[in-house]
Amino acid sequence: MPVLRGVDLRIDPGEVVGIIGPNGSGKSTLLRILATLLKPSVGQAEVLGARIGSSGILAARKRIALLGHHPGLWGELTLIENLTFVARLAGAGTERADLALELVGLGGAKQRRADHSSHGMQRRVEFARVLLTQPDLLLLDEAHAGLDKAAQALVEAAVGDVKKRGGGAVLVSHEPDRMLPLVNVTYQLEGGTLLGRKEMR
Repeated sequence: MPVLRGVDLRIDPGEVVGIIGPNGSGKSTLLRILATLLKPSVGQAEVLGARIGSSGILAARKRIALLGHHPGLWGELTLIENLTFVARLAGAGTERADLALELVGLGGAKQRRADHSSHGMQRRVEFARVLLTQPDLLLLDEAHAGLDKAAQALVEAAVGDVKKRGGGAVLVSHEPDRMLPLVNVTYQLEGGTLLGRKEMR
């Protein structure tokens, strides 16, 4: 049974797209396709100029950041080791890793192992990763989840940075109230189908 059906989505440079839909509507699957982690069984998808399934997708993947439901950290590494490792994989400089942790409020905890850090701290490290690697495509799955009120400004900062550099962002949520101030365009995802592009501003 297909999860997504007839999805037609284009993200322009500097555009922030919001996808709204209930749990189970296919939002996370759509993000995984955009992150090049899944290949559509029917149709085609092109991300940052590379068609998914082609040899060019490996280079494009380095320019994408996906923040999912669970922080993608290596538990046995410290917070700073996690950042420097990801920076090397992405081909970004590691010299800004300390600054990135400072910017998300974790400068004093950089030597703490990830698996000894709270969920909120791990989420902050993920936003430090975005600030460090400066992706051209930012994908946020329930971006505000796991962040305390003081840390929610990190979502706006990460989205604003990508947009300022002419990149694109996609935010998905089943709680649109916190997401809507950040996006230019919204779609409703129901039963695996995108409905109605709505310009926000």
